[in-house]
Amino acid sequence: MNINETLAKEFKLRQEQIDNTVSLIDDGKTIPFIARYRKELTGSLDDQLLREIFDRLTYLRNLEKRKEEVSASIAEQGKMTDEIAAAIEKASALVEVEDIYRPFKPKRKTRGSVARERGLEPLAEFIMAQNIADDPNAEAENYVDPEKDIPDVAAALQGAMDIIAEDISDDAELRKTLRAMITKEGMVSSKAADPEEETVYSNYYDFSEPVFRIAGHRVLAIDRGEREDKLKVSVAVPDGRGEKIVTDKYVKNDSPCGELVKAAAVDGYGRLIFPSVEREIRADLTSKACEAAIKVFASNLRQLLMQPPIKGRVVLGLDPGYRTGCKLAVVDDTGKVLDTGVAYITTGEQRKIEQGKVLVKNLIQKYGVSIIAIGNGTASRESEAFVADLIKELPEKVSYMVVSEAGASVYSASKLAADEFPEYDVSLRSAVSIARRMQDPLAELVKIDPKAIGVGQYQHDMPKARMDEALTGVVEDCVNTVGVDLNTASHSLLSYISGISSAVAKNIVAYREENGSFTDRKQLLKVSKLGPKAFEQCAGFLRVHVGKNPLDNTAVHPESYEAAQKIIDRCGFSIADLKNGGLTEISEVARKIGVPNIADGAGIGVPTVTDILKELAKPGRDPRDELPPPLLRSGDVMELKDLKPGMELMGTVRNIVDFGCFVDIGVHEDGLVHISRICDRYIKHPLEAVKVGEVVKVWVLDVDMKRKRISLTMRPDQKNSTVSSK
Repeated sequence: MNINETLAKEFKLRQEQIDNTVSLIDDGKTIPFIARYRKELTGSLDDQLLREIFDRLTYLRNLEKRKEEVSASIAEQGKMTDEIAAAIEKASALVEVEDIYRPFKPKRKTRGSVARERGLEPLAEFIMAQNIADDPNAEAENYVDPEKDIPDVAAALQGAMDIIAEDISDDAELRKTLRAMITKEGMVSSKAADPEEETVYSNYYDFSEPVFRIAGHRVLAIDRGEREDKLKVSVAVPDGRGEKIVTDKYVKNDSPCGELVKAAAVDGYGRLIFPSVEREIRADLTSKACEAAIKVFASNLRQLLMQPPIKGRVVLGLDPGYRTGCKLAVVDDTGKVLDTGVAYITTGEQRKIEQGKVLVKNLIQKYGVSIIAIGNGTASRESEAFVADLIKELPEKVSYMVVSEAGASVYSASKLAADEFPEYDVSLRSAVSIARRMQDPLAELVKIDPKAIGVGQYQHDMPKARMDEALTGVVEDCVNTVGVDLNTASHSLLSYISGISSAVAKNIVAYREENGSFTDRKQLLKVSKLGPKAFEQCAGFLRVHVGKNPLDNTAVHPESYEAAQKIIDRCGFSIADLKNGGLTEISEVARKIGVPNIADGAGIGVPTVTDILKELAKPGRDPRDELPPPLLRSGDVMELKDLKPGMELMGTVRNIVDFGCFVDIGVHEDGLVHISRICDRYIKHPLEAVKVGEVVKVWVLDVDMKRKRISLTMRPDQKNSTVSSK
């Protein structure tokens, strides 16, 4: 297989794009670096597509490696033929290679292998010939040998049939045919392990859906139900369908020998082939469901991390609680902790509530707090009601936002948090995290294991290594897209920068603490273990806001500084102009000159010139600032009982799953917008129409008070309809 040609065909890209991309990957270049600084070579492929190419490249290389291993093993056994070699070469999936290898793979002790050891293979070959005149019973007499544990003709025939059944089971082409048939015609079914027991899997107590159609989230649900012994799951095919395919291929006639082959074929299908193929098909369904779920998780995570920061505002973080009170933390516009406290505002005791009100008011007025971030965990309902009432009494304009605190407790109990805030206990660290994640979601959430952030489905059921790889890639892409301040970034944030390991990130912080702020990107080369190769990868993503060279505060890579200077000169500006807010008119000037002409003069490609012009126009720009701001609240808090069908509300998309999206509408429970109610056109997945963090208009369809479930719609044409509360 020519892997590069295969990739070009699969991704429908020019061959040179794939060849250059693979070459860059093999040269150790990171995906963020390739996506940003090698656009001329890749044809401006984005980071997500580059990661897909990388994943497929890895799979195809593993496939080729496995083909070589299998070929070598078969050749070593002296059983390689031109036909087998051609089949291995043609195989396009690992499962096909394993099917070919199955007859040559060292086996554990089986009925067929035992029969072979007893010398019954010639009898099996005699029967398989299926000559009409042959008498299998007479032939079997020749193999009766009590010393070999073949006491009679029946035992000899059974042993020969076990060999035939196993040989049929090892037929790679037959297994491929059966796998295709079961995929096309099979049904995934589940039944209750105990029909009387009420569980969350009740929807799957009598469930059946075609293999080719079953949705990934249902596959994951029944898998979990099976693991928890609540469901019994199987794959069913039309009666006799599989047996017919097997017997049609192997049974030549209805002679005595033919009848034995038929019996062996049916046995081989039922005992060996079907259970194996069923496991493979279910494993494939699970694998595809996991990949789809990971993609949804990754997309949600990307959108969450890229939420616009709330800049220049002092924030009060409130971590709700009952018995131990609500923990408070005030952070300034840089995230520095100014003050902390505890308010007992959810106890129901009026005296303590009044004391808490005084404390919170004092903090707001003393530090100029303009936003309160409330964690959405235990007691958030009462905390939100308290805050909503409080801000009505304030002369200052203060708003609030309920923030997902998923992962906050994980972070606050971590060594990282202990190192960052040794003077605070776990709960106060959580309040700080809640405040900071509203100020700058990206900078704060990178400190938390992505799986703990809670924007996926069945995340704990995913293959850990694949999940970690995918989510880490998302965090890397987001951090590098935004860039980080070299002089303020934590080592957690720095460790996601292209080319920087965790150890080097710590070395950067140590260098900064020992030598003071960086004034030039080139100083990075003085950091321990950060050599020229790492510098090439990381330099463009690290910003020096107040440095010697204003280009250090842009995403322009040092390798392009000379070209940037030529562009500035050609457009009639000076490098000093960058310090005064950027060259806001440079793009218009460049358009008049002609970007291709500028590219020729600077000796670089048009994509790089375009990127440089954007950076020169707005040095230090944050791409997140171009997104709509988050929804801040200042009005009355609603409860579930306040919701009425037809009510129009504004909400924030909190999570997206295969079957819809969950929207925070200002009550404790998020409402579900089913995929069919997201928009008036057909969509395969909610991600086609909505994003995590997006502010949307919704209408209430139904409220199930008993189960605390809210049904919403985003379609105006449905706002006056109702749905069942079941």
